[in-house]
Amino acid sequence: MKHTLFLLTAMLYFQGHLGQAQNIRARDYGIKIGVFPPGKWNAITDVAGVSVGHTTLIAGTDIRTGVTAIIPHQQDLYQYKVPAAIYIGNGFGKLTGYSQVKELGNIETPIVLTNTLSVPEAAGALINYTLNQPGNEAVRSVNPVVGETNDGYLNDIRGRHIQEKEVLSALASARTGPVAEGNVGAGTGTVSFGFKGGIGTASRIIPTALGGYTVGVLVQSNFGGVLEINGVPIGQALKKFSFANELLNNVDGSCMIVVMTDAPLDARNLERVAKRAMLGLAKTGGIASNGSGDYVIALSVNPKNIAALAKDGSMYSPELLKNEAMSPLFLATIEATEEAIINALFAAETLSGKDQRQIESIPKAQVIELMKAYNKINE
Repeated sequence: MKHTLFLLTAMLYFQGHLGQAQNIRARDYGIKIGVFPPGKWNAITDVAGVSVGHTTLIAGTDIRTGVTAIIPHQQDLYQYKVPAAIYIGNGFGKLTGYSQVKELGNIETPIVLTNTLSVPEAAGALINYTLNQPGNEAVRSVNPVVGETNDGYLNDIRGRHIQEKEVLSALASARTGPVAEGNVGAGTGTVSFGFKGGIGTASRIIPTALGGYTVGVLVQSNFGGVLEINGVPIGQALKKFSFANELLNNVDGSCMIVVMTDAPLDARNLERVAKRAMLGLAKTGGIASNGSGDYVIALSVNPKNIAALAKDGSMYSPELLKNEAMSPLFLATIEATEEAIINALFAAETLSGKDQRQIESIPKAQVIELMKAYNKINE
């Protein structure tokens, strides 16, 4: 009962404060990353039809974990599969579903993010979720896509507290519109650059003359390196960066990156998009260390192509961008990934957890002063 009460309280808190969470982002301080404009929400949900849900699990002194679900569109994904690609930046991770996406070039379930040791439970929940969708009564094979990062520094990860109900709750709560960030869902117990990490998101709208497409990114940020914000060496200035001292020698972690676009792309060009997301991670100072699981899942939710793929028959005729039209999407992906990671840091709050450990949030007042000193604040 106590466990359930904490879960419900956390969920209601973040739902009720979702609007507030949107007011503590990098752009609200005048930090504008890149040249393309963001969408209305500056979130992955600016891509039409995409929805995000969180289950945040905070209980006692050592349970600090959760689930984040990303649903690409509002129809049955198994019946209306989505072109997709997965790129491995560094493969120290437990991503489920990779081989079939690589082989067939599509995704047939929502994407679930959680902690490392909860991947099997999340995969099982996704299978049940898919089998229980109306119209899937005859389905006998499901490829669940589940990503993870290790939140074991703040969370009792060995307790494996994420079960099917937490995953189904995140899926059921998925909504379009603004997305809660920071210490929510799969980002509840994560750490980035020695500061509290979490869930972050951002988007870019490509100018009409270049296609007018939308690119949205969501990250589960839990990795190390030497933090930079819009080119400013924040980690060095704060004397808090990987290998700076004995306490900061462990740079291992992970970053899950989910990229959505409404541009008409196939798996081949989606993989090219996914590769560019790693450039966005690098611009924040991430190094994809030896023990870091850095994966990018890129999807095209172009309605025309999804409908064409779902039609009966042995052939379909997609409408696809030429290679020469891809560069704006590359830039949009880099910018949105970089800003999503920074948004995760700005939204995250100081958190204590397992073994009385505590991770501080990024000192925003100091960061803003440094940004001003480098003339990187737009007031």
